[in-house]
Amino acid sequence: MRFCILGSGSSGNAAFLQTDDSRILIDAGFSARRLGEMLATIGESFERLNAIFLTHEHGDHTAALSGLRRYPELKVFATAATAEVLSRALDRPVAWQIFETGTRFQFRDLTVDAFSVPHDAADPVGFVFTWGHDDLLSPRRRLAWLTDLGHLPQVVKERVRGVDLLVLEANYDAQLLQDDTKRPWSVKQRICGRHGHLSNQEAHAFLAGCRDEQPTLREVFLAHLSRDCNSLDAVAREFSPLTSGAQCARFRVTPVAPGAGSAVLEWT
Repeated sequence: MRFCILGSGSSGNAAFLQTDDSRILIDAGFSARRLGEMLATIGESFERLNAIFLTHEHGDHTAALSGLRRYPELKVFATAATAEVLSRALDRPVAWQIFETGTRFQFRDLTVDAFSVPHDAADPVGFVFTWGHDDLLSPRRRLAWLTDLGHLPQVVKERVRGVDLLVLEANYDAQLLQDDTKRPWSVKQRICGRHGHLSNQEAHAFLAGCRDEQPTLREVFLAHLSRDCNSLDAVAREFSPLTSGAQCARFRVTPVAPGAGSAVLEWT
């Protein structure tokens, strides 16, 4: 099994998951050409993909769709509202696979839980992917993809309980956002609002609770870091107390550097 974050940040987001019987993308937020190059770096290609799963319609999660004319049969999973918004701007057919928010469904060897998250999009979702037979040859694994949300409601926390690997947004550092001179006040309010993005501080508070409440959690990838309003140094300061010391090192926390294609991470 491989899980690779191909790129994450305000300029684009995409990850690749391979299980025994599936090769999928979670979001496709780079141009088709750029995303094809990213897949090539890990020995994959669009021809080998079985599906793309979209969290919502924003361009930094869906940019590749317009350039995938050569792959009209590639399945694209999305909610009806997300597909409707995207279809208005696309001039090519898409093999939409519509699911309802809050449901659980099967795709090949993956069990997929899709749940609502608070973000300023038509119908944004988070995902939990489960696979394996819970035996020695094929252990049961659970991966959660949780980005683009303004806060963490209790129902979302419950949805990701029991996962082995968590991709969690840590979009901005509160002080860096406040001090930023590129963004007007209205944009800053949108980012830190209840339907905006998650801060380092909010992500830290959630993960601190996971130490005792989520014994299965082993890997955390901090994703969607802002290039201007966050930094690897700020992340290190915020999250090092969670992972230093014998009592704290319940799971490993790895930040994905902001920028397109800045990190390729594998989990086996």
